[in-house]
Order: sequence, then structure tokens, then C-alpha cells
Amino acid sequence: MELLPKGQVAAPEFGRVWINSGELTLAELRGRVVLIDFWDYTCVNCLRTLPYLLEWDMRYRDKGLTIVGVHAPEFTFARTAEHVRKAVARFGIRYPVVLDNDYQIWRAFANQYWPAKYLIDADGFLRYMHFGEGSYQETEEAIQTVLRERDAGVELPPVMASVRDTDEPNARCYRVTPELYLGYRRGKLGNAGGFQQDKVARYELPKMLEPEVVYAQGPWLARAEHIESAATDSDERAGLALVYAAKEVNLVMAPNGAPEYRLLVGQDGKPVGREDAGEDIEFDEAGRSGVRVNEPRMYKLIRNARFVPRRLELAAVGSGLGLYAFTFVTCLAE
Repeated sequence: MELLPKGQVAAPEFGRVWINSGELTLAELRGRVVLIDFWDYTCVNCLRTLPYLLEWDMRYRDKGLTIVGVHAPEFTFARTAEHVRKAVARFGIRYPVVLDNDYQIWRAFANQYWPAKYLIDADGFLRYMHFGEGSYQETEEAIQTVLRERDAGVELPPVMASVRDTDEPNARCYRVTPELYLGYRRGKLGNAGGFQQDKVARYELPKMLEPEVVYAQGPWLARAEHIESAATDSDERAGLALVYAAKEVNLVMAPNGAPEYRLLVGQDGKPVGREDAGEDIEFDEAGRSGVRVNEPRMYKLIRNARFVPRRLELAAVGSGLGLYAFTFVTCLAE
């Protein structure tokens, strides 16, 4: 662990819309150590860091640390304060969160990543940075170092152990299918002709699927940020198919046309096995596996018992369900 020198890089100020707190400024927090966490409530990598942030808040709040979550939204729906408030409550976040919808704080820090952590000392200078997941023990050691600079006599606990076995140094991380966006601005559709932008189109699956490419089947409306189901007949389905390799599969979705939708989820031509089901998968009386989509967030579809290439099949019931991005997790404990 290496800290930046004292007194060289001054940290920029915050924004105006706050959750869990009134409006704060770094000037008001002078004398406390501040950990800035850039995050988005739909970002799987951000969510995987939350157990550490929540524990650090409990351990060090009374020792002189203030954590500030800077919520920089990746999708338009995540700009809505109420959606962020619900996520903050759902995840049990007690530290202050500021909304950075216009990316002013993001640009002030010249940030480029979700998640990203910036540690600011009691004099208001930047001392440490970390981008992405991992390095949790190193980050906590940096927090402790700067807290001891603030108060040489402060009593601090031992650095916390890993909360997941996949965070251990001996965890094996395979090459994972990359994040796949489902809007035409950043995404790619494997069907002939690709996305039919801003109009309802009917897509057909080819006989062979290229790995790590999303394919559509049936009626879909392609938007810049997402693809939206356009099935109006009760017997019709809007489907997606994907050959992937990962331990876990997540999907960001939003109910854009009705309060709730059901998304049927299959794997390798059959319902998802219970041993491979993600936290949000439910099984109906007929044994079909699916997800109830009733709020805009990331849904956990798959948690495979084994790491092997699989084929994922989705079928949306009804018109107006928005699908935004697939994310994948791949690390396994040894």
C-alpha cells in the first residue's frame, strides 16, 4: 500500500441532492477522514463492494471516518431520486449518499470507473485511490493509516477478513463473458441486420449462435439504452438467447409499461436447475423458472454450480419490459 504525499492534491466539492444526510461539503468535513465511493445501484461490481463499505462505516464512523457514496447513474431511470432511495434502504446503507446525475463530481475527480474509491485525509487532501473490486485489505489499511495520522492514539481493530471466499488471494478467476449492453448506443445484436432502431421489429434466431453475442427472437422495440418487449398477443413471447461462460449472470431490467412483468428464464433448453438459480429466480406450479420484474434494478438470474459454457434463454411476457445490460461474475474459490 502506498499513499499519496500529504498536502499535494486537494479534493473537489460535492453536489446538492442527498440521501441519509443534509447537504454536506468537504469544507464542513474538514478534520475527518473521508472515503468517496463512486457507485451505481445497478452495477454488480459496485454491489459486491458494499459489504466492505458497510462494515467500514460501522467500524470507523466513531473513529473519524465519513463514507460518502457518490451515485453516478449509468442508465436514465437511475437518475430518479426515489429509485436510489429505495436501493439505499434495500442495501442497508447508513452513510450519506449524494446524487451526481449530471456527473459534476465525477468530472471534478476525473473519474472513469464504477466503483471507484478516493480517500481524503483530515486536511482535505487526496491520499489514496482504488478502482474496481478487490484490494479490500489494502484499502482498509490505507483508511487506518490516515486515521492514525489524524489521531495517533486512536484504537483500531484488526483489518477485516474477506467476506467471500472468492475475495481470497487463492481464488481462481476465469476469463468471463464481458458486460453486454442491450441498447443500440452501446450494444450489439447478433441477428442479421442488427438492431432495428426505435421501431418494433420481429427478429428470428439463426441456427447457430456466436458465443458472447445476444440474439433476439420475436417482437422487440430497440432503444438507445435498452431493448423493450413488444409482444401484444397473450400467447406471444419476446425472446433473447445468449451463449456465455460465467459463474453468475445478472440482468438490469425495468418495468416500463406495467407495474410488474414475468420474465421466463431457461438454460440449455430447459428450466433453470434449482442448483443454478440466482437469488431472484422463482419457480411456478408448472416448474418453470422466471423472475418477477417490478422495479428498475439489477436482477440475479443465474448462479451456476459449475463453470461451463451455457446457453441462456429468456422470454418476456407482455409489452413494455425493458432489458438494459447483462453482467457476469466468474471467480471461484479454490
